Amino acid sequence: MTVNKTHLISSIHNRLDLPKNQASHLVESLLENIKKTLAAGEDILISGFGKFCVKDKKTRRGRNPQTGDDLILDGRRVVTFRYSSILKEKMNGKPGKYSSLAI
Repeated sequence: MTVNKTHLISSIHNRLDLPKNQASHLVESLLENIKKTLAAGEDILISGFGKFCVKDKKTRRGRNPQTGDDLILDGRRVVTFRYSSILKEKMNGKPGKYSSLAI
């Protein structure tokens, strides 16, 4: 199952006993801050979860698969994610030095 914004809002609403509109505002504000930070070219580190990194891709040669024509693909920015060791242990069910921390 994929978790979407609606699931996140419902989870916050249930766990923190917040009204749905406040939980929605909280999630939307968090996501907006993340988007603005990444758009500014800054990385985001969330301890115990991972790091979102902005990477610059260079201009490169490409090929149109339908026509076979060569073309030049413009440089662009992409976001990558590196998970923390705590998240890795949680995902793999392996107790590690951080396994006693609540996530």
